[in-house]
Amino acid sequence: MKKTILPLLLLTVFFAACNNGSKKTAAETADSTSTVSTVDPAKAWKFGIALWTFHTFNFPESLDKVDSAGVVYIEPNTFHKSGPELKDTLVGQLSLAGVDKLKALIASKGLKMESIYINGDSTILSWKKQFDIAKQFGVQFVTTEPPLNMWDSIDSLAGAYGVKVAIHEHWKGVSHYWNPDTVLLAIKGHPNFGACADLGHWPKSGINPLDGIKKLSGHIIGIHLKDIAAFNDPKLRDVPVGTGVVDFPAIFAELKKQNFKGHIYIERDAEDLPSNLSSVINTVKYYNDQIAKLK
Repeated sequence: MKKTILPLLLLTVFFAACNNGSKKTAAETADSTSTVSTVDPAKAWKFGIALWTFHTFNFPESLDKVDSAGVVYIEPNTFHKSGPELKDTLVGQLSLAGVDKLKALIASKGLKMESIYINGDSTILSWKKQFDIAKQFGVQFVTTEPPLNMWDSIDSLAGAYGVKVAIHEHWKGVSHYWNPDTVLLAIKGHPNFGACADLGHWPKSGINPLDGIKKLSGHIIGIHLKDIAAFNDPKLRDVPVGTGVVDFPAIFAELKKQNFKGHIYIERDAEDLPSNLSSVINTVKYYNDQIAKLK
């Protein structure tokens, strides 16, 4: 990318953020009583686990943990070790035959994989390889953070492969996408782009997750369900869902109001030894309790 492009883009994000202080979006100005949800979250929301939660275990071992948690949907990533049968090759470096072996393993456990977290570099060939793997798995969308100067190329790849791109947000200083305004800039003019709302990462950058969900209304493809103990501290690791600052009841109510139909994945960054399974099981119960209250 030329040196002039990034400053201009950041200025655009700055002014967009400033304008939001004086101008409300259509979603914000609409009469909340005029929106009638037709969604049953228990049926329309596909609840599962991002396999990063069990990243200290290889792929087959992580599937065993998912099975124990009692959920169906999984979101693997391409930097997960594939297990001894495949010589612990990273998923993103497997041959298509190797991908088929993992695909068969997922099916044998009765699990469903409709998305994958991918991570290319600055070359279009690396992204094509990632999309090849995603397509072989048969996913509906990929979760990723595309380089700022590759929006057009990656949007075109997504169109060619018939998958959507859910733009994920890490926190300020790590990701360009910590601010929902940047995600909206990327989505504009790129029909295959949407958002993956990471509820636990936003607070690290001072973003209220409920505000982020409202701002991205109509664009959210997937959600990473996590919690954090405080705002504005990028050094914090996540805490079990329902024990931190994220207002999940309000977020779930807002998603229902938006008629959200998509994937919600539990994701833990912290490691609760010997694994995160106990906190995941507790999160499954918490989620089900909250969803029951929406009816």
